[in-house]
Amino acid sequence: MAKLSAYEREREANIARNRALLEQLELKQAVDGLGFQKQPSQKAKAKPVQSTKKVKKEADAPRRQSARLRGAAGIDPNETPLKKRKREAEEQERLAKEAEERIEAQERERLTKKPRHDDLNLIALTDEDTAEVASLSKELQNITQTPQPRRSANAEAFVFEEDAKGHAQVEELRKKLQGLNVVARAKVTENRIYSAAYHPEPTKDLIFFGDKHGQLGIWDARAPPDEVDDEGESDVETKENGKYWRLQVHWPATSMSSISSVKLDPIDSHTVYTSAYDCTIRALSFTSGVSREIFTNDETLICSMDLVPSGHEMWISDAAGGVTHLDLRQDKSKGIWYQLSDQKIGCVSVNPSRPDFLLTASNSRELRIWDTRKLRSIATDLSLNESIAEFDSEVVTKYRDSKEGAGCLRGEWRHDKSVSRSIVSTSYDDAIRIWDIHSPAFESSKAFPSARPFCRISHNCQTGKWLTILRAQWNPNPDVYPHFTIANMNHSLDIISCKGERIARLSDPSKITAVQAVTCSHPSIIERAATGNASGRCVLWAPKDV
Repeated sequence: MAKLSAYEREREANIARNRALLEQLELKQAVDGLGFQKQPSQKAKAKPVQSTKKVKKEADAPRRQSARLRGAAGIDPNETPLKKRKREAEEQERLAKEAEERIEAQERERLTKKPRHDDLNLIALTDEDTAEVASLSKELQNITQTPQPRRSANAEAFVFEEDAKGHAQVEELRKKLQGLNVVARAKVTENRIYSAAYHPEPTKDLIFFGDKHGQLGIWDARAPPDEVDDEGESDVETKENGKYWRLQVHWPATSMSSISSVKLDPIDSHTVYTSAYDCTIRALSFTSGVSREIFTNDETLICSMDLVPSGHEMWISDAAGGVTHLDLRQDKSKGIWYQLSDQKIGCVSVNPSRPDFLLTASNSRELRIWDTRKLRSIATDLSLNESIAEFDSEVVTKYRDSKEGAGCLRGEWRHDKSVSRSIVSTSYDDAIRIWDIHSPAFESSKAFPSARPFCRISHNCQTGKWLTILRAQWNPNPDVYPHFTIANMNHSLDIISCKGERIARLSDPSKITAVQAVTCSHPSIIERAATGNASGRCVLWAPKDV
């Protein structure tokens, strides 16, 4: 047998170390990706879609050595089976430790070189080849041909004095929505889906998904399929639908960079904003194909964000119980911070029809509505320096209790456990609550009347550690009767009206066996919804004839 060169010996040693580490960590998918022998698995009831992204495979595992070579390497060819097992176990442990240390060192070196706060183009955001980057660039450019501004709803459009008219609207929606089916599936991101946004373009189903490791998946769910790959994939049950691209917009690619919210520019929908646990907010422009940082706070975790309909202002909530008001026409250092709670504010939401009203939901179990005109006047009314960029809870509370601050806090309601979404709210006390605040209450400067929610729906919200918390999402279409979507722990999607009536429960056990924790709806087409689960797999719900 020919003697192995130094390069070949090092190469085989590297393969052995990587394999030992991956098997020790029970990363079966990674072991499969390296080309090692697969273990037989049980047949699942519903086959998950298989990613079309190619995985580079390493060469085969090291070949067996002869007794002569093993003796030259210091191995006794006559050793007993017991000693051999002990020696092999010690060797595997040593190789695994060395591989782990090497991988950690390589990861630290890579992260130190990553331009985390820089402007990044599509090539820097993706590991795809030139053709894939060109395909994504063309897709984004096509979107910019026609502006799709977010339309504001008329607050009184679906206010009926007679209940019969409301029931008729619900029945009309039920006819359109209860027949939705799974028409497309794909593994859009590599990790758990945390957030989603549906683009308003009416000729496409273009959905943006943010995942646990800072990756933004862009899915054109009904795009024509590419040519059949080299392996000749023909299984309809596991084949992916549409096209998707993965952009690493936030770094490092770990759970420290989970994308907590995704929002589209309300003016023309040509920019997508993402907030992440890396304490930054970035904006990806479809026109230039460049992602730039518009806000950063390295000291406090960013939880959520929302934009006013004009598109020039943004409100940002954080883990310190504060919200930041940011004017996007100014430098990112000009943001003003208000501490509105003594605990984490997990959600901030701007009233789309009355943008001067802001809603916050926090771990203090309180849901609050604020008049932002009053918040922005704190410095003036209290004769403080107008250049101050931070107002802590003491200043905010003092202002609320003053004559000038009357009406700053317009409403406040406590939940049994922490609140995660409003003004339909979900809570860990396994309930969905809905409030109905009449228009005259907004016109007055007085605080809203203290009132309980008019509707309480039992709903299992115990997602635990491995699932994204369930958030109710209002349908953004202003032309239909108000309703929202929310995931169900029974692997289905619930659609509920603003009066608490269940319009539809969508499920397909033959294709879905996981909780569709994150949901969103098309802003202009009624019969569209999208969901994502903890493995990064996403589903498009639409009529069968689509």
